[in-house]
Amino acid sequence: MNRSKMTIRAALITSAGMALAVAMPAWAQPAQGDDAAQTPDNEIVVTGSRIDRAGFDQPTPTAVIGDTELRQSSASNLQQVLNDQPQVRATVIGATTVGNTGSGTAPVDLRGLGIDRTLTLIDGRRFVGQNNLNFVPTSMVKRLEVVTGGASAAWGSGAVAGVVNIIMNTDLTGFSLGAESGISDRGDGQRYQFEGSWGTKFADGRGHFMIGAEYVEDKGLPPGSRLDRHGVRGADITVINGNVMLADDVNIPIRSHTGLILSGVLAGQTFNNDGTLRAYRGPDANGIGGADASNLYDDIYLAAPFKRLNAYARLSYDIGGATIWADATYGKTKSNYNFFPDFTAPGDVGGGLLTVSATNPYLSQTVRNQLAAAGETSFLLSRAYRDVLNFRFASDRELKEGAIGIKGSFGGGKWQYSAHYSHGELDEYSALLNSRLAVNFNNALDAVLSGGQIVCAINADADPSNNDAACRPLNIFGEGNASADAVNYVTGTQGGYSKGTLDSLGAKLQGDLFSLWAGPVTAAVGVEARWEKMKSRLDAGATAGGFGLPVYVAPLSGGFNVKEAFAEIVVPLFDADAFKADLNGAARYSDYSTSGGIWSWKVGGTVRLFNDLLLRATRSRDIRSPNIADLYNETSINIGPQVDQDSAGRTGIPGYTSTPSQVTTFSGGNVNLKPEIGSTLTIGGSYSPSFARGLQFSVDYYDVKIDGAIATLSASDLTAACALGSQAACNQIIRDPVTQTLRTVYSNAQNIAQFATSGFDFEASYVLPMKQIAGAGPATLRFRALATYVKKLVYDNGLTRNDAAGDVGDGVALGLPKWRGTFSASYQDDVLGFDARVRYVGGGKFNHLLNGVDGPLLANNDISARVYLDLGAQYKVTDNFTFYTKVNNVFDRKLPFSTTGSPHYDTLGRYFTVGANVKF
Repeated sequence: MNRSKMTIRAALITSAGMALAVAMPAWAQPAQGDDAAQTPDNEIVVTGSRIDRAGFDQPTPTAVIGDTELRQSSASNLQQVLNDQPQVRATVIGATTVGNTGSGTAPVDLRGLGIDRTLTLIDGRRFVGQNNLNFVPTSMVKRLEVVTGGASAAWGSGAVAGVVNIIMNTDLTGFSLGAESGISDRGDGQRYQFEGSWGTKFADGRGHFMIGAEYVEDKGLPPGSRLDRHGVRGADITVINGNVMLADDVNIPIRSHTGLILSGVLAGQTFNNDGTLRAYRGPDANGIGGADASNLYDDIYLAAPFKRLNAYARLSYDIGGATIWADATYGKTKSNYNFFPDFTAPGDVGGGLLTVSATNPYLSQTVRNQLAAAGETSFLLSRAYRDVLNFRFASDRELKEGAIGIKGSFGGGKWQYSAHYSHGELDEYSALLNSRLAVNFNNALDAVLSGGQIVCAINADADPSNNDAACRPLNIFGEGNASADAVNYVTGTQGGYSKGTLDSLGAKLQGDLFSLWAGPVTAAVGVEARWEKMKSRLDAGATAGGFGLPVYVAPLSGGFNVKEAFAEIVVPLFDADAFKADLNGAARYSDYSTSGGIWSWKVGGTVRLFNDLLLRATRSRDIRSPNIADLYNETSINIGPQVDQDSAGRTGIPGYTSTPSQVTTFSGGNVNLKPEIGSTLTIGGSYSPSFARGLQFSVDYYDVKIDGAIATLSASDLTAACALGSQAACNQIIRDPVTQTLRTVYSNAQNIAQFATSGFDFEASYVLPMKQIAGAGPATLRFRALATYVKKLVYDNGLTRNDAAGDVGDGVALGLPKWRGTFSASYQDDVLGFDARVRYVGGGKFNHLLNGVDGPLLANNDISARVYLDLGAQYKVTDNFTFYTKVNNVFDRKLPFSTTGSPHYDTLGRYFTVGANVKF
């Protein structure tokens, strides 16, 4: 898209979105941002294209988030900046990583099509931490260039939904320090951020060196910290007065953190920590409330905490008409926090009730006497092991990457070239601490009195072959009464290591081939190649096994390489005062070592009328190649009965049975996977009336379809999908050639699913220099409205077809509000800045699948929209020192009902941020 800065007027228009801390980028118009007014006339941003040419209107909707927006956004990483945009789904954030292992990652999900279908780049090249923006120091970034349409012809695999290109600030000079802190009005959710950078020129300006680092610590939201907001203490589905409803504080009726007796003379009593008993205070008839009751989410973080450290350094030197450069990136993220209690342990909801001996020596004498008087030798116990078996999730991700390159020109500047090579390594370790060792736990539960001491029964047995000298008896009555030795005996650590490497190289040449009646025909050609590898292994604990809830799968080892060539051309068709038109085409051939060759392409065009109206359209074929996990996750084999749901017409065949006794089922990765193929259409335009300087409107329609998407179905589901006509499912099933009985099913990853989404992106913006109404002064007012309407978001796995547009419940995979938008207004002068932003997140159904034929199965299935107000201010104390503050969600709007954390709505509530920056 056009990034020309030839006049002050153009600079004002293209910088329309520079709205301080709440500024929003333009999504469907020429590149925006504060650096738009600072870039030389011959520099242009066209992330959706490989051609850099002044005056070239990019036909693919492209946006730029500039330096000011990034610096003043008060976000802990780049992902949070992007998640505020209407086209981005916050799929993996702190509020959605509870109970899973995503903490410390920060991917981008354009259009809600999945994080693997958004390609992220640093300075136009891939990085080994692909789509984890926690590895990129926010303070060292100059801008983000975002393409919201398919861009595989320009950038390769993974750009089905779009591209985020992170442009580093390679011209940094001077010394800068910054600090920022945030906290909610409830005193939780603390976040601390520190940054520093330094850059200098040398050798009479021919050389440049810069280095910077950033540290962020996010405390998250601990369990039980939000009792006044929906969904933070067991929001769930229950029955109230005969109606199925979502409600707060829905608890499991027979679950206690201290132990609840469920049988015999003491039934209905729960333990105090001193071993005495009291009446159990359980939930009401609807399952709500109860001071002693709990649910699985009471003990889980509401937003996962993490720490990250990033550093970036770059050295460049001009030699004649070329610049050689080298850079290095380091990133580290760490998480370590209480995960959830082991609900599969004996006595908890997933482990069945626990039978306890009436003579257990940890029972008080009073309790034992009561049981003896009743003639009871045992009782049934229910208990949540928040103290003994509370998993802790720990992860450590470390990125190291280096790159070298050259860029320059020849032929009097008519031809430009560039080349680079990079090598990166990503080391990861993750583990579940306090994992239950099943045999040890059972041994420790069986405590007896021997020689006046409480010991494990196996050590008091006359048969010495049963002894375990390490066994320590476990007191599970009350909470916090188990000894440290006993806890150490019954728990261990299961974890795994992985190492990923990426080697990437590329070269590009661009120039004008010849001139036509409307101007020069410009072409860019290039080659790229990359080698990706990954190897994982289990740690000693996971290898030894014996855990009651094993969570680490078999290790994998594999890799692939791809060699690519691409070409792009821009052909000017007309160039008159009232009518200009360009045609743009691109193609890429990719040769994968695993799946062979495949083409991606793009064709588009722009028409500009009277310099005010720009019309554009693009059609592209995009790809997403399978990743290493898709290909090489270890294949497992299961032999056993499977239900055949495709029995129609076979029941009369002699020997046929729909429930065979032996079916071989293969699951895991699949080295025969092919790339997913996407088809993208975008049509739109923007209008900038010459009679109203600074005013702009734009609208773009998008339609994306993805065939052969990678998915996994169970053996039974594959037969059902085949019965419904899915040939891809039928291809994974082998039957006896005579009896047609089911024999073998390949339920590993397959190119079996489809995605389809369409909708509209809207924008209106206005820039008003105050001198136009006040006569003088540098102050500026800026206004912007952005909105996205999602018409459909369909996922079809061959068995079920689900349109999740308008489904906004936390448990709905891929769901998106149909409407989402922002409106921002800002004032800025040399000293002061004020801004306001209104965020709108549409409502919808918690899950439309919970609607029945005769009415809703869920009585309160409708979720209302949320409107959030954010306010911010900045004050320049001196030329070198700036102080800023911001309040998000000023009116503290509550979440809709949410059981596990919402990707759409605000979880933190009212949140305060203060920060300062000093430069020398």
